[in-house]
Amino acid sequence: MSESDFDSALTYSSYLAVDELLKLQRPLSEGPEHDEMLFIVIHQSYELWFKQLIHEFKAAQGALEAGDTHRSLALLGRIRTIMKVCVAQVDILETMTPLQFNSFRSYLSSSSGFQSAQFRKVEAILGRRDSAMAGHLPTEVQAEISEIASRNSVWDSLLAYISKRGHEIPAEVLDRDKSIAYVSNSAVQDILLAVHRNDPESATVCERLLDIDEGLQEWRYRHVKMVERTIGAKMGTGGSSGVKYLASTLFNPVFVDLWEIRSRF
Repeated sequence: MSESDFDSALTYSSYLAVDELLKLQRPLSEGPEHDEMLFIVIHQSYELWFKQLIHEFKAAQGALEAGDTHRSLALLGRIRTIMKVCVAQVDILETMTPLQFNSFRSYLSSSSGFQSAQFRKVEAILGRRDSAMAGHLPTEVQAEISEIASRNSVWDSLLAYISKRGHEIPAEVLDRDKSIAYVSNSAVQDILLAVHRNDPESATVCERLLDIDEGLQEWRYRHVKMVERTIGAKMGTGGSSGVKYLASTLFNPVFVDLWEIRSRF
């Protein structure tokens, strides 16, 4: 088949695999219950956005570590915009009342958003380092997350970027074991203050990361309130503690040093 034959055979539907995509929504409830379709579509959309976030974060890390300010800013800005879309989708879920959700909730059995491997990968890319984050997932997925957690987090990539810009990040920070969670560092905070005062380009990159951190916290808050609004204090599906667990994730910033320096300007 020539290139022209291939091009003429390609359609919007075939390129995007629309037929296959639209067969992936398979409600389990009898009828099925009207709102189960919304529940499935929203959560499948989240998984697609998580996939895109992983794709964008990897590219952003490469740009940061290469010292490419322009590309870093573009990618980090896109990530923040994707997070805004994820938050906005909560508005759609909240059009479903507790009674409407309960009409099909029993069919979810042990499935739970807590089992989203892709969100755990996003957390690992952002720097989360603990075995509990993936212990409930299949062995091969745990291995994938462990591999991500052995490499630079986004924060490590930022520190590499700042170092390339001539700011002396301590060697013990740059060369630390990346499989261990980063601990807030006063020396790094001093450097970040100098960056904000003397290096506007690097400071703008730092603020983009703060935007992302704030966006993640916003998404967590909206998620927890949506779940509380829908199931109250009930246990979550899959045996999670529901709102109690989700609430424990609130107000835990990813890029702690960027928040710590706020009171020192």
